[in-house]
Amino acid sequence: MTDNSTFSSPIEPAQLLAAQRAVFHQKGAPTLDERRADLSKLRKILIANRRQIETAVNTDFGHRSRHETSIMELAGTVGGIDYLIKNLRRMMRPEKRHVAIHMRIGSARVEYQPLGVIGVMAPWNYPVVLALMPLATAIAAGNRVMLKPSEFTPTVNALIERLLGELFPVEQVAVVNGDAAVGAAFSALPFDHLIFTGSTAVGHKVMEAASKNLVPVTLELGGKSPIIIEKNHPLDHASAGIVFGKLVSGGQTCIAPDYALVHEDDLAAFLDSYDAAVASAYPDGPSSEDYTWVFNDRHLTRLNGLLEDARTKGASVREVGRQGKNIPTRAMRPTVITDVTNDMNVAHEEIFGPILPVFTYRTLDEAITFVNERPRPLALYYYGHDNAAQRKVLDGTTSGNVTINGTIMHIAQDDLPFGGVGASGIGAYHGIEGFRRLSHAKGIFVQGRWNSITLLRAPFGKLADRILSVVLR
Repeated sequence: MTDNSTFSSPIEPAQLLAAQRAVFHQKGAPTLDERRADLSKLRKILIANRRQIETAVNTDFGHRSRHETSIMELAGTVGGIDYLIKNLRRMMRPEKRHVAIHMRIGSARVEYQPLGVIGVMAPWNYPVVLALMPLATAIAAGNRVMLKPSEFTPTVNALIERLLGELFPVEQVAVVNGDAAVGAAFSALPFDHLIFTGSTAVGHKVMEAASKNLVPVTLELGGKSPIIIEKNHPLDHASAGIVFGKLVSGGQTCIAPDYALVHEDDLAAFLDSYDAAVASAYPDGPSSEDYTWVFNDRHLTRLNGLLEDARTKGASVREVGRQGKNIPTRAMRPTVITDVTNDMNVAHEEIFGPILPVFTYRTLDEAITFVNERPRPLALYYYGHDNAAQRKVLDGTTSGNVTINGTIMHIAQDDLPFGGVGASGIGAYHGIEGFRRLSHAKGIFVQGRWNSITLLRAPFGKLADRILSVVLR
């Protein structure tokens, strides 16, 4: 096979996997210099094609702020690649481990070796960074990669396929395009590791398919990520950060704040503050150049259905920010929902759009309980300067990651792992955790010329009894 092709049957990706694995076994692990060179090539081509990438993403979305694409997709990927290049020598270095005293003279170490062929399944909402950051991590760990992007971003996919085809032979990196049936077949291939980013519902299917070949998985899923705002915290500060995290890319971000928990005494002030912050960020309302549309009509119908269900069941629905003029159909106006009850769909479904349910609490313990009564989220946000309260929230809740006094910026910290827990995901990448996730930690013990363990060989006698009495005292 000599070129990147678009596959339509499960057989061809299987043949591609076999070809990549054969070359991996033939050539072995790439050197530090080879890995750095590959990462540098990827970095260079992304920067050189910035405008084309911005245009491709905008085409698939209908309208997405080019600044958001460069900030969230390109800067995130380039920054992650820079981190890998800088720290790769340290990551690859064998680690010395402790040897029990009765095993000395001897030495123990862990060496990290590539797994082989990594499968990456990327979603439509961030079609660049969520495809290329796992790919870069896999390359850093010395692996070969098969990438299955979302069928809903054909323009971006074609560009990525072309760019990767210019950099890598298909036996090293290949793109497999296709619909949901191709995706299902892809997830059933016997990879050495499979990374999937997407919904929890699809994540169940991916994990089930992978389990038939005992393929280890990293699942980045999502869920309802909460914001807790401390009583009397400056609301203009909180609102500005929440607007950024909630409305970037039209709210279609896996770690976007899904709902807010506000002290009951601060509710009215928060609603006004959030309204003002939305108006400040998008002075022309939903028709602002910087405001991203809902991805397609199906998602718009789903979001409107959440609003209608909430209204019908007694919630208060309030559009916020400026109204704007000549608003395109999919430029959904930011909305706040209050008086939400447990029987409303918006209380349980991941929103993935510019809708913010707001709940009230009376005590911090009550807010923590509210979070813990729901599946563990991919992210949690806390606004407040009380160190004891921060500690209480950190200790009292379990989530993938946390940003304090801000939103979503934990993902921009290249030295932190990123991933979910429970229903929001399995495993983590980014940082050294990503390198290790896509490596095999091989434990190695080198026995010295003399080792006291030789005294515990048959035939056993009194000496063995005396040694055991000491070891097992």
